[in-house]
This record gives sequence, structure tokens and C-alpha cells, in this order.
Amino acid sequence: MTTEAASEDDNFGTEHSHTAIIHFLGDERRNRVLSGLYMGRSDVLLMVRQAALHVWKVVVTNTPRTLREILPTLFGLLIGCLASTSYDKRQVAARTLGDLVRKLGERVLPELIPILENGLNSDHSDQRQGVCIGLSEIMGSTSNKMVLTFIDSLVPTVRKALCDPLPEVREAAAKTFESLHSTVGSRALDEILPFMLEGLSDPDPIIAENTLDGLRQVMSIKSKVVLPYLVPQLTSPPVNTKALSILVSVAGEALIKYLPKILSALLEALSDAYGYSNEAQENEYYQTVILSVTDETGIRTIMDTLLISANSSDLCTRKSAASLLSAFCIHSPGNYSQYISHLLRCLLKLLVEKDKDILQKSWEALNAVIKGMNAAQQISHVSDVELNGTELPGFCLPKGITPLLPVFREAILNGLPEEKENAAQGLGEVIFLTNAQSLQLSVVHITGPLIRILGDRFNAAVKAAVLETLSILLHKVNVLLKQFLPQLQTTFLKALHDQNRNVRLKAGKALSELVAIHSRADPLFNEIHNGIKNSDDSSVRETMLHALRSIVSRSGDKMSDAIKKQIYVTLLSMIGHHEDATRSAVGGCLGAILKHIASGQVYDLFNNIILTNNADDLIVKHGHTIVLFVALKECPNEVLFSNLPEKITSYVLINILSEKVPIACNAVRASTYLLDYYLVNKNELPLNVVVALARAMNHSSNDVKQLVAKSCTHLSKSLSANQSNIDVLKYLVPMLVNGTKEKMVM
Repeated sequence: MTTEAASEDDNFGTEHSHTAIIHFLGDERRNRVLSGLYMGRSDVLLMVRQAALHVWKVVVTNTPRTLREILPTLFGLLIGCLASTSYDKRQVAARTLGDLVRKLGERVLPELIPILENGLNSDHSDQRQGVCIGLSEIMGSTSNKMVLTFIDSLVPTVRKALCDPLPEVREAAAKTFESLHSTVGSRALDEILPFMLEGLSDPDPIIAENTLDGLRQVMSIKSKVVLPYLVPQLTSPPVNTKALSILVSVAGEALIKYLPKILSALLEALSDAYGYSNEAQENEYYQTVILSVTDETGIRTIMDTLLISANSSDLCTRKSAASLLSAFCIHSPGNYSQYISHLLRCLLKLLVEKDKDILQKSWEALNAVIKGMNAAQQISHVSDVELNGTELPGFCLPKGITPLLPVFREAILNGLPEEKENAAQGLGEVIFLTNAQSLQLSVVHITGPLIRILGDRFNAAVKAAVLETLSILLHKVNVLLKQFLPQLQTTFLKALHDQNRNVRLKAGKALSELVAIHSRADPLFNEIHNGIKNSDDSSVRETMLHALRSIVSRSGDKMSDAIKKQIYVTLLSMIGHHEDATRSAVGGCLGAILKHIASGQVYDLFNNIILTNNADDLIVKHGHTIVLFVALKECPNEVLFSNLPEKITSYVLINILSEKVPIACNAVRASTYLLDYYLVNKNELPLNVVVALARAMNHSSNDVKQLVAKSCTHLSKSLSANQSNIDVLKYLVPMLVNGTKEKMVM
């Protein structure tokens, strides 16, 4: 066979050959042969490697499985070779071990580590030396995560090897310590060096001498790690925070590499002190440490430690982190500008907390961070203000959002168009997450820049974002914006004529919020009414009708009888408009306004116009069906009185069978809102409507079928469990099941 073009991990062996080899060699000899063959793949000579790899591929069926089968035998050979006096043997064993760990990774380590632990108890020094070399190779060939998994087994092994009676073992153990330290960092120091420091005082002079030499070997490799024993001692519980604070405050750069351990120990001590008499003193010690650090490396260490601690699941740790972040951001002499993005995200996350101490300290830190930024920095960090959820407790403090306002204001007034848009949207999110009381102090600072932007010439995306933010603000603070009412009304009405549809829709939504604080709304209604009648642009007319519907739904009771009558007449005259979009919008407005007109007029409209079935013009009938379903949605109580319910039911049953898809769809909507009303109010259920809705799934149009399914979804979401009716389910559920058998993908 040839394996020259195959990948290193491709195998050509068969189960037959596998069985034959075991039959002729036996398990033990086969394991030794394959172990030697696998080691040959890492030989120092290329020809040997190629030959071994070729034979391995030909006879082995599955490399990972075979390795697991021969692992004990293979590892016994490896340990012997690792401690061999032959350089070539050590090289081969080291390469093989690294290759083995890379190939099997997580699967092999649980089996290797116990073998190594047992090997360290061997009476043969070469075995113990091989264990140390093997550990180094393993840690160099596997991930940090896996090393951490076995850290509880690795540390005692290395610690014992560093104090071994033989100098060759201690020398190998020092290299293992180097690998361990490179992988797990300060934990290697914390769990090995203090033990060795204690060993220096052991009454047995031989043990003390061996320990001393072990430290000497470590120092020869990692001299900067094994500095004066004082630091490890001071960071061992109970932490001597006073001594640490004094040491670090005068140590300068010499102790920078110790800083992570020192900070962690101090933070733990501070967290443990919360609620006790020594809390203030511990806080002062920690502040002394972090405020003495000014170099870039040290500040990075402080930031990493505090930001991670701020996300801790332990409340006391988060309290400590918030307090220290506040002190650091306010008083630090160092430059932490490159960490502002991380700080903003972290502090905003802390503002979700319920603890008053965390909220106050986080707010103070946020205020200090933003005050320390120049205008350009403020604009660049708008995107870092990431928010979600409901009201943030931190924003509801007395001056809750005050620190963030300069960031948004600067970007809105002086940023690029995209930055203006992002800032306006971000400000809207901030307002949404703040209560009205906390917004009170900031209303003028928020509103002024937004109105100014709308007065300038900016793209549609910026205008839409600003209009939406003003709409949110109006909804939150209501009458607090009354002083801006004339400016806002003029601005919104102007935006209602904008060329961009999204801007017009946002303006309409903002107007619906504005009317709520209007004491005399007729001029506004009149302005929109005239715009609807006189606009030559159908798209503008349509969005004006949408705006009118929003305003009527929210504050239709503010219309005087005269303007109400004028709007009603205009809408009724346009119900048969030749443009679909306009006609749909008119029908929606007319259905919504019925809530605010006299019941007699409502009765006449339905009894004499809409429910007559005399409309030969299908366009007019389409408009009538829109009025009906919107009225049933917006104001069913104002419609379902006298003898109208029976007529409405008959009208719906006739039109749900219409071949005209828009009319049938409107009838489906009307039947849905009719059922919703009857089920919620527990009135007598019109089963004929339920049956008609179910049968609509057999309509020839897929649009109607889809709408029936959506209607069922609406009913299921809007009704509570006790409002549901088993009769409705009996008809609708089988219909939906049958709908899943449709050939068309809907």
C-alpha cells in the first residue's frame, strides 16, 4: 500500500488486520510494538518518522481509539525515555507526549495525570525526573482550560517534586513550575511558593536544604517571580492589608507583576469586611494601593480586576468593586482613557442593581468618567451606551441621567449624521428607562438640542430618530414639555409633510403624544384635516391620515363638535377613494373616530350606509369593511348596541365568503375582533361567526388562509385561560391542523 499522499491522521488498517495482529502477537506485545511504532513517528530522523508513519497508517484502523487502548504501555515507555541520559530519547519522548496530548486532548488527560502522580512516588529517580519533564510537555501542549481542570492534582505534584531529594528531579521540577506558572499565572505562586517558604523552617535540615535548592532552581528560571517572600505571605489569609498598602504605595514598578494577586486578596478582604467596623479602614487601604499606580501596565491590571469583580455573582464583591471604581475614576492620577468603553458598559450594568450603595458609587464613577472626556471623546463613545430592559434604578436617582446628557448632546449637535442618529436613538433609550420624576431636571437640556436638529437640514434617518426620541419624552413627562408646545407643534407638522415616509409616520406618532398635553387641540386637528383635503401628494395624504388616526385614538375627546363633524364628513366622502392606501387609511380613521361621536350618528352610519349590502361598487364596499373591523377593534361598545350586532354578524358572514380577497380579509379581521369582544365580555357566543372563520381556511386565496391563522394567534394571545371557550377551540383547532397539510408554503 502507499500512504504518501494521505493526511497524517488518515488510516488504512482494517478490522481484519487488527484482529490478526492481536491473534499473533497478543495484547501485551501488540501494545508494546504499537507504542514503539507511535514513538517512531516523532523520531529525530526523517526516514524513521516516515517509515513509522507509513506502517502506523497501514496497520491501525483508528488512531484515537488505538492510542487509548495502548496508553498505559505507551506512557510507561515515555516516562523512561523522558528521564534518559540520551538526548535523542528525551527529544522523541517529548515530541510524542506533545503529539499525544494534542491528538487526544481532554480525553487523554484524565488518564495521564493519575499515571504521573503515581510515577512521582517511584523509587527510581529517572522515573520521577521523567514525570516532571512529562508534566512540562503536557502543559505546553494543552489548553489553559484543561490545565485548570487538573490544577488540584498538578500543584501538589510540582510542589513535591521541587523538594525531591535528588537535584536532577528538582531541576526538572523547576522547568515544570515554569510551564505551570506560564499557564495558570499567580495561582502557581500562591499554592507552591508559600509551602516552600514554610519548608525553609522545617526542623529537618535535609528537607530544608532540598527546599532551598528547589527555590534556587526556580529562581534560576523565573527570578522575577520569586521575589521577597513577604508578598506571598501577606496575601495569604488573613490578608495583612495594612502592610500591603504600605508596601505597594512605595514599591513603584517593582511590584507591578504582583498586583493581580495583591488586588484580588485586598478585594476579598474588603468584601469580607462589609458591614463590620473595619470596613472603612479596609476601603482606605485598597484605595491607597490603586491610587498609587500610574503606569500603563498597572492601570490595566487594576481595570481588569475591578471590571471582573463588578460582574461577580457575590453582592459584597460587587459593592467593593463599585466603591473602588468610584474612587479610581474620581481620584486616579493615571490615564485610563483606553478603558472608557469597558468602564461605561460596566457602570451602566451596575446601574441595574437594587443596592443603594452600588447605585450611588456607580453613578459617581460614571459622572467622573464622562466629565474627564473632551468633546471628541464624548462623541466617539455614544455607541458604548448600551441599554435594555425596563426602568433602570440608577437612572431614577435624583440626577440619574445627568452624567450621560453631555455625551448625547455633543453628538447630536456636532457629530456626523450617523453619529447624530445613534445619539438620538440612544437618548430615546435612556429616556425610556428613566422615570418622569428623574427626567424633570433634564427636560430643557434634552428638548432644546433635539428641536434645533429638526430645524436644520439633515437626512431622514436623523430626523426619524429625533422625532421618535421626542415622542418617548412626551409620553414620559407630558405637561413638563408644555413650554415647548408651540415649537414642537410647528416642528411636527412640518415633518408631517417631509418627503420621507418614515419621518412622516414618526411625526404623526409624536403629534399623538403632543395632543395629550394640548389644552386647545382644535387648531391642530384643523391643520391636519386641511392637509388631508388639500394634499396633492397621495403618500403625504396617507401618512396624514395615519397621524389623524393616532391622534384620534389617543385624544379624540379633545375635538370640538364642529371639527369632529367636519372631519367625519370628509372621511365619509373619501371612503370610496380610488387609491388603496388612502382608502385603507380613511377607513381606519373613520372606524377610530366613532368612539367620539354621538351614538345616534354611529347607528345611522352602520344601519343606513355600511351594513346595507347595497354597495355595488366594490371599492366602496372595501372601504366599508375597513370601517367595520377598525370600529370593532377600537370601540366595540359604541358599535354593538340596539339591533346592530345581528346586522353586523350577517354582514360579516356574507363578506367572509367574498371572492375579492381584500374584502374577505377585512371580514376575517371583523369576525376576529367580534369574537374577541364576546369572549372577553362573556356574552352569548355567535357560533355562526366561529364556523365562518374556521371555513375561511378553505378560501381559494392563500392570503385569506394566512390571515385566518394569524387571527387565531391574536385570539390566543389576547384571551386569558378563563376567557377561552371550548366551542371555539372545537372549530378552530381542527381547521388549523388541516391547514398544516396545505401544499403551498405559507
